[in-house]
Amino acid sequence: MFVILVYDVKEERVAKALKICRKYLTWVQNSVFEGEITEAKLRMLKDELKGIMDETYDSVIIYKFRTKQYYERETLGIEKPSHEDFIV
Repeated sequence: MFVILVYDVKEERVAKALKICRKYLTWVQNSVFEGEITEAKLRMLKDELKGIMDETYDSVIIYKFRTKQYYERETLGIEKPSHEDFIV
């Protein structure tokens, strides 16, 4: 499946949330990630995020698409480089 994940967490948890999300998805903008992911990996991602979140303050929204067929992304302004843009 293809997902878009956005989070809003307290400042002291931002670095941890970023690190967790980057393990599973592509970082596209501050607090915004996207990418193909399996159900099992999505479950792992959610469990890791729940482990650092304060559910009375923080929030995570995950948009799920069965296929990328109907997905289109348009960027206005600069586009942040993804880790996929780098040659290893």
